[in-house]
Amino acid sequence: MRLAGRRSEPGAPRGLVLAPTRELALQIHEVLDLHGATFGLRTVGLVGGVPLERNMRDIQRGIDIVVATPGRLNDLLERRSIALDQVQVTVIDEADRMVDMGFLPQVESLLAATPADGQRLLFSATLDQDVDRLVEKFLTDPAEHSLAESVSEPDIAHYVFRVDRAHKTEVAAALANRDGRTVLFLRTTHAVDRLTDECRKQGVSAASLHGNKTQAHRTRALAAFGDGSSPALIATDVAARGVHVDDITLVVHVDPPVDSKDYLHRAGRTARAGASGTVVTLATADQLDLVCAMADEAGVSATVVDTETDPTSWRRMTGARTPLGRPLPESPQTSASERGTRAARGARGSAPSRRERSGPTGGRRGERRGRRG
Repeated sequence: MRLAGRRSEPGAPRGLVLAPTRELALQIHEVLDLHGATFGLRTVGLVGGVPLERNMRDIQRGIDIVVATPGRLNDLLERRSIALDQVQVTVIDEADRMVDMGFLPQVESLLAATPADGQRLLFSATLDQDVDRLVEKFLTDPAEHSLAESVSEPDIAHYVFRVDRAHKTEVAAALANRDGRTVLFLRTTHAVDRLTDECRKQGVSAASLHGNKTQAHRTRALAAFGDGSSPALIATDVAARGVHVDDITLVVHVDPPVDSKDYLHRAGRTARAGASGTVVTLATADQLDLVCAMADEAGVSATVVDTETDPTSWRRMTGARTPLGRPLPESPQTSASERGTRAARGARGSAPSRRERSGPTGGRRGERRGRRG
């Protein structure tokens, strides 16, 4: 391994991995920490929601590899708590997601702080527009590798369930109540909290995940989903990229995704490593044409099922079960401060984030690609 064989100086890592979300960064760190130890390499995850002072202490212990989100690393760099001039290998994961989330200026600033002659690797589902800008500016004579031609299509059954708006929550709760791990995606943080509360009132053990949760909550929610104590995870698109939990058998777009690219990334949480899975999009009558067009653009063949006129087929296809209606106590992942914040937000409403405002629009299917320079 390129970094093995010597120690890094305090505050000067020799390896850097950038990831767009806290969850993905921490999962990468967990894997690197396990395997890096074999080579005597020390790693640290630097993400928002963790006290800066703790990050600063960790960095000064002489860390070899840093796995970070751009915002937190940029904060530490501005405070001069870390230096990137010794970095030999830089990895940018989910580069297109970085662009989508508005991290491009920070990523450029961080790359500029690393040595120009170091090795740089970029992974992205698409290589166009601003992602190409990163490639042209920071990768020298890069070699391009595409996995799309060598990886077989996943074994996924795609469905569009037409739902009456008044019964949408009922259908979503029945899908969350099935056996097996299920991820349900919604567009706003408020919608996630509302559906999670409704599911738990009906006796469905569901965890929630979105960007307004504390890091401690997000870590506990993923742990509960991973160990099966909460077999349903209700989330915004923060869980759509890179985050991996074994044996997810159903993905539900409770709110249709923004475009075909987001459809594919959400759907990619199931049928991993050769397994099979099911993807369901809930669509009201006014959304049906747009959702079907999005599925076509994503390159998938989706079967339309009307849950009103055919109340049994959709349950048979997914294993959905009507909840017993016995309320569960408030989710153990929810802290007292979050309960207060949620109550205050419920009184005044919740505005969606930049990426959560748009309705279903067009997009283009991407490939998983990497460039190395």
